[in-house]
Amino acid sequence: MTNPRSYDVIVVGLGAMGSATLFHLARRGLRVLGLDQFSEGHQLGSSHGDSRIIRETYFEHPLYVPLVRRAHDLWRELELASGTPLMKITGGLMIGPSDGMVVSGTLRSAREHDLPHEVLTPTQVHERFPAFELASNLVAVLDPRAGYLDPEACNRAHLDSARAGGAETRFEERVLEWNPDGEGVRVRTVGALYTANRLVLAAGAWNNVLVRDLRLPLAVERQTVFWLEPSGPRDSYDAARFPIYAYEYKTGHICYGFPRLPRGVKASVMHSGKTASNPEKIERAVSEEEVNPLRAALRPVLPDLADAPVRESGVCLFTNTPDHDFIIDFHPLHRQVLISSPCSGHGFKFASAIGELQAELVTTGKSRFDLTPFRISR
Repeated sequence: MTNPRSYDVIVVGLGAMGSATLFHLARRGLRVLGLDQFSEGHQLGSSHGDSRIIRETYFEHPLYVPLVRRAHDLWRELELASGTPLMKITGGLMIGPSDGMVVSGTLRSAREHDLPHEVLTPTQVHERFPAFELASNLVAVLDPRAGYLDPEACNRAHLDSARAGGAETRFEERVLEWNPDGEGVRVRTVGALYTANRLVLAAGAWNNVLVRDLRLPLAVERQTVFWLEPSGPRDSYDAARFPIYAYEYKTGHICYGFPRLPRGVKASVMHSGKTASNPEKIERAVSEEEVNPLRAALRPVLPDLADAPVRESGVCLFTNTPDHDFIIDFHPLHRQVLISSPCSGHGFKFASAIGELQAELVTTGKSRFDLTPFRISR
């Protein structure tokens, strides 16, 4: 403990954002260390499971479109470098009333960035994608570049590539505290003391524990997901005939889902869970009744899926900001510390690009993207 090991950058948290940042730092030739309190590939945070949606016609806000386009390119680069399939393009249906958040926001992003898209009636949707039977008051916008990522494979590819580039990783080593040390930092874990010129805090639901002094408005939400087994022709739910989708089932609320995966046809209601200040207190078991809100939400668009039996269920964590935009910013008192919380249940798709821009930030202080919307001070 008297002679701490020294690095250019330490990254705390090795989920989606931390693993990508570690990879891009190692790619730049820096001496980097990644720390995580849990085992590699654990199921306790926000980066596990078999699928995460990636979509380009971003209904939340057009500002995300350049970031997701860069992420798309970087996922393909990582696939080639790692020799591992990571991203499956299925197309995506953004469904809702024509004046709703999902449809109007999708069209705004598509038109502002001149993205390919189609507006489809319920009849046209059913003709192309037979499992979908949209109620007559709904429309859908087809995003041809949407699809899904394999999150666990993505994390492994980033970590393996980072280690191949010289990065060190230490799992099951919880950070107890960090402190500024001149223009650098000292990081104390359960087993060692380290120093670094820069520190990236990417611990997801545990970030607030690491920056208690800032009292960031981060709420940890319990998100339930279900894998269903619908009756009828199996190929109706295969990726060739069943795109990813997001459906605004009531004003400002969506459910979403995926084609058939090995575990079943996955679906969930977005932002449907209880919140907690302490991620350790999240209930991990899913009761049988918890699928009922999902069934009700799905019925106007996927009636057969709405009544399908549940094969499996699970829980992951969303770490939400009040406006559901990200936090990517330096600590206001310690500019050698970058706080990374991208975030609010829609962040995974961006991880490849966020890793790159965070590596840029900690090495140059600048980013190719305008990060003003993600500042803590907003």
